[in-house]
Amino acid sequence: MNLLTMRDRARTRKPAVPVQPVTDPAGWTAAEMESSGDWYYQLSPEDIADLDQAIKRALESTSDILTIKKENFTLPYFGPKLEEFRREILDGQGIVQLRGFPVQRYSRLEAAVGFWGIGAYIGRPVSQNGKGHMLGHVKDLGYQQSNPQHRGYQTKEHMDFHSDSCDVVALFCLHPAKSGGLSAIVSSVNIYNEMLRRRPDLAQVLTEPYYMDRRGEVPEGGKPWYQMPVFSFRDGYMSTRGGGIYIKSAERFEELPRMTAAQHEALDVMDQLANELQMRIRFEHGDIQFLHNHVMMHSRTAFEEYDEPERKRHLLRLWLSTDGARPLIPELAERTQGGITIKGTKPIFTLDPEYGAVS
Repeated sequence: MNLLTMRDRARTRKPAVPVQPVTDPAGWTAAEMESSGDWYYQLSPEDIADLDQAIKRALESTSDILTIKKENFTLPYFGPKLEEFRREILDGQGIVQLRGFPVQRYSRLEAAVGFWGIGAYIGRPVSQNGKGHMLGHVKDLGYQQSNPQHRGYQTKEHMDFHSDSCDVVALFCLHPAKSGGLSAIVSSVNIYNEMLRRRPDLAQVLTEPYYMDRRGEVPEGGKPWYQMPVFSFRDGYMSTRGGGIYIKSAERFEELPRMTAAQHEALDVMDQLANELQMRIRFEHGDIQFLHNHVMMHSRTAFEEYDEPERKRHLLRLWLSTDGARPLIPELAERTQGGITIKGTKPIFTLDPEYGAVS
């Protein structure tokens, strides 16, 4: 990634209007991204030296990782670059991938602190599930997505395209899979525009509310489902809330109306376009990927594990809120900027995934 290229790239954006093509820097094609390569950045020795010092200072000054903020994780050399990357994530292509974090020379705690500190330059960490996990673990726990109490990131199954319940999701690769486990991303702006070209009637359907399953994580006083459009518009911006699996599983609630044939077809066509327009990325040790959920969707291919427990695929995850950085409809802001909380949720930081029915 060339910082000058990022800074000087034309930022063409026009006010987004429902059922009209959207012009946005995040409306890229896979061919454009694969040929440019300016969405990833290789950490330099100076960046790593900066991180070494910040990690050391953080661990010397506190035993509570949740208290680490941008202000007390100072990166004099690397920090200004992270500010550039933040602008690229929120106002540009919507993806930045850092490569070369020396994960194998750090302890698990040191690596997690480094990831947390880098993430603090992009946004504010929020709870990823009802247990209050602020640092998530993407690892196969032997679960199945067919169970409404389980999540795809706890399995080694293929995951459908979706967007997470946060503004920006960050993934940090501790150990890649033996094979498979590719990260697949797609511009939801590109999906919307292509659907408008091919099936404008279905694009219109996706701007109307769908019911979505909370999968057991119900906020106090709330319902086990919520309602919002897949494509929503606010103050000249279009945002996406993808997740066909959560929409389809909401039909387990008898009190909700069944989806219409048009709603089913719209989801199917959206999924077909996501698979057609996707770009796939292989995770390597130390890769850190940031994705802007409101302009793209992501998935993961099925994978094969190593036999040795210490080599099994393991990614750390942060859900980041960028409060007020983008105008959102109230339903989407509530879902993505406050994290997942239920009665009794308290923020916690764990270095290993917990077994049990968590999301």
